[in-house]
Amino acid sequence: MGFRLTPQENSFYDLFAKSASYLIDGSRELTTILGVAHHEREAVATRMREIEHGADEATHEIIRKVNSSFITPFDREDIHGLASTLDDCMDLMDAAVDLIVLYRIGDLPAGVSDQVEVLSRMSELTAEAMPRLRSMKDLSEYWIEINRLENQADQIYRGLLAALFNGEYGTDAITVMKLKEVIEELEAAADAFEAVAHKVESIAVKES
Repeated sequence: MGFRLTPQENSFYDLFAKSASYLIDGSRELTTILGVAHHEREAVATRMREIEHGADEATHEIIRKVNSSFITPFDREDIHGLASTLDDCMDLMDAAVDLIVLYRIGDLPAGVSDQVEVLSRMSELTAEAMPRLRSMKDLSEYWIEINRLENQADQIYRGLLAALFNGEYGTDAITVMKLKEVIEELEAAADAFEAVAHKVESIAVKES
């Protein structure tokens, strides 16, 4: 007869849900910075940093919890891994916003909004999936859709790089380098969301 999880152990699921909720807030600010006037971007970056700090604390809360718990709902290594990959998603979105402000980038290529739209959807799906860890049911559609979105993000990324190096957004080398870094951070964020989905799939397979 298997062990039944105690209420204390169930709090891990709430903590993962809390961590993922910051991704929705972060993707919202990421979307916002694309549409505001240049002089308003610093305010968006400030809000984004506050969200990132909240996400960091949520990650630390999970780590403290797993280090102080005698029994955990699934492998400690998987808990650490999932918490870390969720944190990566937030860090990379925050980095993209930070670069836009620090580099004083002017108008962003239209394709960047396509990248951000994909990340927003990934954030929503990830936040919706976290509570389902409790039952380990109805998760396959989540990781399949995240994989599809990551493939879409790859296509957008390659198209942006091609346009960038073909001179469609200007020929100034410094501007090209700045835009390339922002585009790469957004692509890395999409990869991080896929890493979360892979971690969830691995956990679900182990626990099934």
